[in-house]
Amino acid sequence: MEEIINMGFISIIPAILAIVLSFVTRNTIVSLAIACITGTLLAGQGLLGFPTLLKESLGTTSFSWVMLLNTFIGILVAYFQKTGAIQGFSQWVHDKHLSRRGAQLMAWVLGMFVYFSDSFSPLFVGCTMRSITDKARVSREKLAYIADSTSAPVSVLVPITGWAAYLSGLAVGVGCIATDADGAALFLKAIPFNFYALIAVVFVGLIGSGIIKDFGPMKKAEKRAMEEGKVIADGATPLIGKELTEMEPYPGFKPRVFLNFLLPVLMIITMALGTYIAFKSAKTMEAFLFVVIFMTVSMMIQGIPFKEVMDTFMNGIKGALPAIVLLALAYSVNSLSKQMGTANYIISLCEGFMTPHLLPAIIFIVASVMAFATGSSWGTFAICMPIALPLAFSITGGELNTIVAAVFAAVAGGGVFGDHCSPLSDTTILSSMGSASDHLDHVKTQLPYSLICGTLAVIAYLIVGFAAG
Repeated sequence: MEEIINMGFISIIPAILAIVLSFVTRNTIVSLAIACITGTLLAGQGLLGFPTLLKESLGTTSFSWVMLLNTFIGILVAYFQKTGAIQGFSQWVHDKHLSRRGAQLMAWVLGMFVYFSDSFSPLFVGCTMRSITDKARVSREKLAYIADSTSAPVSVLVPITGWAAYLSGLAVGVGCIATDADGAALFLKAIPFNFYALIAVVFVGLIGSGIIKDFGPMKKAEKRAMEEGKVIADGATPLIGKELTEMEPYPGFKPRVFLNFLLPVLMIITMALGTYIAFKSAKTMEAFLFVVIFMTVSMMIQGIPFKEVMDTFMNGIKGALPAIVLLALAYSVNSLSKQMGTANYIISLCEGFMTPHLLPAIIFIVASVMAFATGSSWGTFAICMPIALPLAFSITGGELNTIVAAVFAAVAGGGVFGDHCSPLSDTTILSSMGSASDHLDHVKTQLPYSLICGTLAVIAYLIVGFAAG
């Protein structure tokens, strides 16, 4: 399909429809499909618009990457469970007699530790901590929130991630940012102004430690888990196949936590970080593929029959399917929003408010709305950065000062904030999958916490704007 520059209000109808129907019907897949069909009809693509949209949206390197990553993670989780590795690790932690507070803080620290990939982090934290938090009577919604809030918010703060390279690259050629080194320097300068990411990560620690008490829908979910022992609500649908949540270890197989869990995880982290340092690009998906092959061979050497290993392999793929289908439709809605000019329409509504004092706060809000409507932080960065940075440099006379750094950070933080709140976001979906939480329950319980962090970020940007403007 050809991209339509700006269809006005019509361009935001598919995203609004997807979000509203998701909460009304509690069936995100059907809601996204209806939004896609409606959007293609509004865009004048006719009855064949929907299959064409699927073909063009899913036949991309971006979707292939996230689909394969999810598939390999599903296989690894199945392997971890079949070898009894996760159960063994959970038992080891359980023997330490972690309290509810301790379990939540451990998940928080683990999420910050696996900072190099916002896709791997929520899946790893959710899958690793799920049985531990279940025993501690921590709701799946709370685990999904912790996993989600320590993925993208951490990745966007660390200068040695793909996020840093991407954002720095978008700044090159704007104002006085002439080289990659200049872009990297701007990223470093902007870290203290990335208020949403900083506040969100700290907020998780404060909630997990009990310094800030749970409130809103999360309080209700936690009360249910503590008093009734129900880590998910009655009627909830965990965003993960039963093949992964109900898999039992191979009978008579001795759990080897280091060989079958810790070593594979360390291999993934080492390969991802090593390739990032060597090639400036973390080969996360390739690392997972390598470890899947390693564990397939290792399990057979340890005595698990070939047929059992292959059955586990296929069950891992089946377990990942619910999230992959949801991601496929979310990518299609994102692509449709781009074609209809959703981002351009949102920006056009806010052009009249772009004054020096308000610029960082307005840019943050615009990036947030764009990311929420499209479910894509990186897509928001690509559209918003080339508009926001030139505006900032024009205000400062080409000088790289506090306003420029704050605007750069506002784009980064706003994209993460909107993406964090959106049920269409891949990281939100992956957090639900890793934690085996009902997706909409995760979105509803997380939203009040995210909104508070976002509001505090807006106030901080207003202070910076008026102090530096």
